[in-house]
Formats: sequence, C-alpha cells, structure tokens
Amino acid sequence: MRRLTRKKALTLVKELDAFPKVPESYVESTASGGTVSLIAFTVMAVLAFLEFFVYRNTWMKYEYEVDKDFSSKLKINVDITVAMRCQYIGADVLDLAETMVASDGLKYEPVNFELSPQQRLWQMTLLHIQERLRVEHSLQDLLFKAAIKGSPPAQTQGEDSSTSLSACRIHGHLYVNKVAGNFHITVGKSIPHPRGHAHLAALVSHDSFNFSHRIDHLSFGEAIPGIISPLDGTEKVSADSNHMFQYFITIVPTKLNTYKVSAETHQYSVTEQERVINHAAGSHGVSGIFMKYDISSLMVKVTETHMPLWQFLIRLCGIIGGIFSTTGMIHSLVGFLVDVICCRFQMGIYKPLNTPPDVQENSGNSETLLPTEN
Repeated sequence: MRRLTRKKALTLVKELDAFPKVPESYVESTASGGTVSLIAFTVMAVLAFLEFFVYRNTWMKYEYEVDKDFSSKLKINVDITVAMRCQYIGADVLDLAETMVASDGLKYEPVNFELSPQQRLWQMTLLHIQERLRVEHSLQDLLFKAAIKGSPPAQTQGEDSSTSLSACRIHGHLYVNKVAGNFHITVGKSIPHPRGHAHLAALVSHDSFNFSHRIDHLSFGEAIPGIISPLDGTEKVSADSNHMFQYFITIVPTKLNTYKVSAETHQYSVTEQERVINHAAGSHGVSGIFMKYDISSLMVKVTETHMPLWQFLIRLCGIIGGIFSTTGMIHSLVGFLVDVICCRFQMGIYKPLNTPPDVQENSGNSETLLPTEN
C-alpha cells in the first residue's frame, strides 16, 4: 500500500514537470546554433559583470518631513576675507526678534587679500565644482558619499602684520536661534544698545572703504568634510567704496546618513544682489556685506542605500533568462526566413516524374509532376 502510494506520488511529480527533457538523439547541433550560443554567453558575461558594479554602487534616497526641532541653536561656520583692515570692520548677527548674537566665536586675522598660486588653484577648483554642480545635480551625491582629499592652503602672513597686511580674515563660528536673521560685515565695530546695535562707522575714514571680499567657506550646522556649500570660493571685487553686497539664503535642515558620515547639517540655496549706494541720487543703504537667511520648516533626510542581495540575484536571473529566450527566438526566426528564401524556391527542386510509355499514352500525354527526393 505504501509502495503504491509512493509510485503514485512519483508519477504525479513527473506529470508536473515543467522542464521536459529531450533525448540526446533528438538534439541536432549546428554551426549557426553554436555561433548564437557563443554570442549569448558573451553578452551574458558582460552584462553580469556590469551588473556586479551596479550592485556594489550606492545611491542617495531623499525623504521629506517637518522639522520639529526649533529650540536648538543653529551653528554658522564663517571664513571670509575682506579687503579692509581688521580695526575698520565688524561682524555680527541680528535675528528676527532684533536680538544681537554674541560674536565671540569669530576671529579677526590680518592677511593679504591676494592669493598665492596654491591658494588660487584651490579656489579655481572650488569654482569649477560649483559650476558643475549647477549643471549636474547628481554630483552632490558624490560629495555626500566621499570627502575631497586635502585641505585649503593656509593663509600666509608677513613679518610685520600691522603694516604690510591690508585685508582681514574673519573666521570661526556663531550659534544663533532657529529663526530668520541677518549676518553682516560692515564698517566699524558693533556696540549693543536697548533697540539693537550700532556700528562706529564715524570713526573710519571713507577713503578706506573697500568691501571686496572672498568667501572661502560659509555653512550652517555641523561642518562635514567633502560637502561644498554654494558660496564656497565666491570672490567679489568692487572698485567703488560705497558698495553693498547682499546674499539671500534659504536654509534647509538636512539629516545625512551615509556609510562614512552620520550627522545633521543644513544645506542652503542663495541668490545674490549688489548695488552701489549713491546718497546724492537718493539711494539708501549701508556699505557692507549682508547675508540674510531664513530657515525652512521642512527637513530633508538623505540616506545612502545599497541594492539588496536578493534583488541582485533576481536581476542576474533576468539577464540570463532574457538573453536565452531572446537569442532562441531570434535564431528560430532567422532560420525560418533562411529556409523559406534559400530552400523553398531553389532551382530544380521540382522534376517531372518518369512514367512508362503505355501510361503516358492513356493519360493523353500528360505529365505528373512529383517532387524528387533530395
């Protein structure tokens, strides 16, 4: 009984076989089939090799959510060189609530405004990357995944910094509230008062005004190596002393989670505007560098993802099965067309059948045409 049940089960399994086997004696090997098989194996090997590189690669996944963290402080990283002496200028932040933020984290360092060849090469590299970022937005993914090797060349000082160095490098960081604000560099040191703050511009001669500047780095949040901000490498040179440079910045909180870096940063976009102030013509304003920023309420989560192993195996099976099926159909179609064109209409494929003379007389000298055997 048990033996009979096993036989029935085995028979049932054989009937369910979706891959019937063809005996070797029924299989015919041809030169065309071998050629197609060789091409198919080559294509499969190439595509599988390329698919392996796709499997090793990663890509960025972007998600959006509401930023609920509004109580923490926002860090501003600054590295700006202004073509004026340090005693003539002051930098500070005034937020939307007219609250002046302490600028104790900023350092004023006398430097040369002109760059050395190494520094100029570094700046040109930054500008080239900025240009490519405007065209190829996917380049930002590479910057997220890998840091730029090396660091900018250090500023060189002369022997007598009080007389030979005519520019000022303002660098450091500030912590501000997560509200809109205005970071500015203008004439005179700032002093606070009950209604805000003021700059002692009256003590500075108008002939010394020169707000030509270079932004080596400006970022918000934690500074992450490899991420180039939109204003990095920007250089503005003005021949007029009454010049106002304005940058309107929109900050987007960003959570970066890659295989190398896991941190919270703030990416931003910027629009620029500059104008010459002519009080005689009725224009208003103050000479200086003004960066007006606003913070978006949306947060962007950037996650580096990798292709799962099961998906890679399925794609490999798709490549192998698809090429086998496609090449098989193409080979069958080409063989059918060649057989129709070259064999069915060959000269001499039909011949008159030889019949006895008495049969020919009875049939009225008619001939019966039958195909000859090949």
